Amino acid sequence: MTSLARRGVLKCLPVAAGAVLTGGAASPRAAARQEAGASFPQPETRRTPPHTERLETRLTVAFTEQALPGIGTVTTRTYEGTIPGPTLRVRPGDSLEITHVNALPPNDEAAQHDMNIPHHFNTFNLHTHGMHVDPTGEADNIYRTFEPSETPGGTTTYRSVVDVPADHPAGTFWYHPHHHGSTATQLLSGMGGLLVVEGDIDEVPEIAAAKDVVVCINELKLSGGRVPDLTSHGAYEGITSTFLVNGAKNPVLTIAPGEVQRWRIVNAGAITAHFLSLRGHELHQIACDGITLMEPVTTTGLTLPMGGRVDLLIRGGEPGTYKFSGGGPSQSLLTLVVTGEPRPMALPTALPGRPTSLPEPTRTRTLTFRSYENVFSGAFPNAYRILGDGETPPADPLAGRRDLAWGRLAADFVNQRIRLGEVEEWTVVNDSHAHSHHPFHLHTNHFLVTAVDNRRLATPVWHDTLSIPPNGSITFRLRAEDFAGRSMLHCHQLQHGDEGMMQVVDYVR
Repeated sequence: MTSLARRGVLKCLPVAAGAVLTGGAASPRAAARQEAGASFPQPETRRTPPHTERLETRLTVAFTEQALPGIGTVTTRTYEGTIPGPTLRVRPGDSLEITHVNALPPNDEAAQHDMNIPHHFNTFNLHTHGMHVDPTGEADNIYRTFEPSETPGGTTTYRSVVDVPADHPAGTFWYHPHHHGSTATQLLSGMGGLLVVEGDIDEVPEIAAAKDVVVCINELKLSGGRVPDLTSHGAYEGITSTFLVNGAKNPVLTIAPGEVQRWRIVNAGAITAHFLSLRGHELHQIACDGITLMEPVTTTGLTLPMGGRVDLLIRGGEPGTYKFSGGGPSQSLLTLVVTGEPRPMALPTALPGRPTSLPEPTRTRTLTFRSYENVFSGAFPNAYRILGDGETPPADPLAGRRDLAWGRLAADFVNQRIRLGEVEEWTVVNDSHAHSHHPFHLHTNHFLVTAVDNRRLATPVWHDTLSIPPNGSITFRLRAEDFAGRSMLHCHQLQHGDEGMMQVVDYVR
């Protein structure tokens, strides 16, 4: 029996169809008919030139006024004036060299400087999410700061050099800002773009024959045509999320009956996870978080957390119009129109995947994600903490402490030291109030998920980002490799992260 005969929703761990997962209470919106919008756009592509091993590019961040199909005119922080930013394509062994231009206005220096209270919304940096690259220096170093000019109208320039290892997996990754305190606001403005590593999976004949389609899902919190800064914990609670695909609301994508397309899907939002389904069609998954599966898995729906990626093969069914849903049963992310002459195309039965096993662990760790409501005075009353193993003792939330001893981020304090080459087993628990989902994200290395809620998976799955529902847990094995230095783990509900739900990781030899 081939893998395409398998049925399940194993990858990217689904929930009941139509569920909406956020960092706060789930609020199903009233059903409303959404008419099909703009024709299907694709972000600009910038790739390594032929016969070279270096992609040099510039990413300018500025407030940009743009007309978004289906939305109207908005002004938000953007990369290169578009939502999303350009798609960057490299190959293993390439060097990605980026000149960053900060054309944002000066920060409000009167703003709060407690590092675990959102601040400095015009400062950013670079995170190459999911990439197995150096977390230090000018590479994927999220402790850097790209400050704006102190002079209104001025600009500042910074540089990143990310060397892609020669054995880096081919897959779908992405880039986004990661300055602690401003990340949620910037992603909710549309900052982010795909980072594709080309390689062996692209050479599978059935995949090489398929149209390669970028599906970048952005989540905007628009109020009066702008995204307000996160100046209080509830700043976004009364604003309905606007979901865009490649900068358009509910764009229209066409496919012929029998045609196979490859969709590279990224949840580039900060607050909402998506249960993805395509009416009248099966989803044939070939990769999760940039790691190729050993064989395709066929399903009818899956959950994609904030920051997560999934590669799907879609084969056009009967002629008609179909809704690709996410963020709730009434939320159409895009409309698929099956039309034209049939184009019968095959699906692959085997893939050049990463083996799904690791040796027995030599160390175990348990981390607990816990949120406390209304324990502080001021505009940010909630406490978002990571407790458990490592240098993080248990917390008393009523003590009113904001320092590292009570589970919140302190950038100069290492919570987890991980020795390269050793296999560890981690259990990460969500011990928070109802409806508080915490997507766990580890920088620099993928982890192999072996159990969910203490139930073993028949086939373990590689992830770098995975949602943990309230009172739930995940268990995974980890073997950090190659790169020493300080990195990070955190909740990828990015408002929680900006408010302290992060830990410093130090990979050591």
